[in-house]
Amino acid sequence: MRPGSLRWKIAALIVLACGAVTAVVGVLVHDMFRERGMREGEGRAMREVTQTAEEYRTRRPPSGVTPWTDWIRHPTALPEPLRARLVRGEPVTWYDDTQPEQPWMWAGLLLDDGMVSVSQTEMASDLLRLRALDRAMVKAALTALAVAVPLSVLLAEPVNRRLRRVAVTARKIADGDLDARVGARRAGGDEIADISAAVDSMAASLQHRLLAEQRFTADVAHDLRTPLMGLGAAAALLDDGEAAGLVRDRVRVLRALVEDLLEISRLDAGAEVAERVRVPLADLAAQSAARSGVEARVRAFGDPVAETDPRRLDRILANLLVNAQRHGAAPVEVVVAAEEIAVRDHGPGYPAVLLADGPQRFRTGAEERGRGHGLGLTIALGQAAVIGAELTFANAPDGGAVARLRLPR
Repeated sequence: MRPGSLRWKIAALIVLACGAVTAVVGVLVHDMFRERGMREGEGRAMREVTQTAEEYRTRRPPSGVTPWTDWIRHPTALPEPLRARLVRGEPVTWYDDTQPEQPWMWAGLLLDDGMVSVSQTEMASDLLRLRALDRAMVKAALTALAVAVPLSVLLAEPVNRRLRRVAVTARKIADGDLDARVGARRAGGDEIADISAAVDSMAASLQHRLLAEQRFTADVAHDLRTPLMGLGAAAALLDDGEAAGLVRDRVRVLRALVEDLLEISRLDAGAEVAERVRVPLADLAAQSAARSGVEARVRAFGDPVAETDPRRLDRILANLLVNAQRHGAAPVEVVVAAEEIAVRDHGPGYPAVLLADGPQRFRTGAEERGRGHGLGLTIALGQAAVIGAELTFANAPDGGAVARLRLPR
């Protein structure tokens, strides 16, 4: 029922079209009847003035009219507009509308002796009939509009419903439901059918590409596991030294990367299920900071408790804390309130591309934010979706990045 919806726009166009047609037809009918009334009035007046002139020539007074001065007058006794039109031997007319409610049709015939035969016919009855016709046309137009408006709304509803279905499906696809389809059945039909088919084709293509990407990520991670295990075993056999330490460190980084890729592939496949228990949020935040090795100041308001998956919540907080330490600056703060946990650093803040598009795989943002593979925030976002939480990213007004995790009630 929104005033700006397509339904009301279509109804407004139909109403405007009906109104325009009615107005044009009404003006044409009005002018036609007015013109006919004028012609009839002129005809009556000219017949009377011709009859009077003929009887005057034979010196017989007009029937039932005395004296002659009512019909035969001197030109100076005539209205100026009629007198200016007089032509000897030819009757002329003049429409007197100086009194709008009582118009007259004048006719005059200039005689041989300089006198004028005059006729004055009232036109008030024609005016009343014309006004009655106008009122009838207005009533008919209003009646037609009263029928056209609801009918146009009903006729626009199927089109509006089909467009709403396309919009709902597009929003589902944008929210990640790649199985959503409009279900257009009429191939090669109208424009809405073409749009529906295009949306379905786009969703199928996007789903195919994302599934291919997910399979590629999972296959790469699984295939790297076996050689990585061998590489780790070989690194453990190296004699202690600077080179051996460097190799072991790179193996550790590579192992963490593979585990992150496997976790992302499981999140993409929708294979993760949350196991909810009651969790004291302040204690879990402190433990997450300690396990991740991040020096963070934890502040809690009250003793908040939430029913969630503690393992996944710990994973989210650990990734946020490591990201804050790696890309931000001390001090790192964790603020725990009722159903919300905020992790903040005092560094340069999140880059604009992350705030606009969200975390992207293998994208770390601005160069000054440090190093990494860009998977930590992506995993945190995916795990937040598993536990039904909302993870948002922003920059504090006084500097620093702020990540807020809002847990479901």
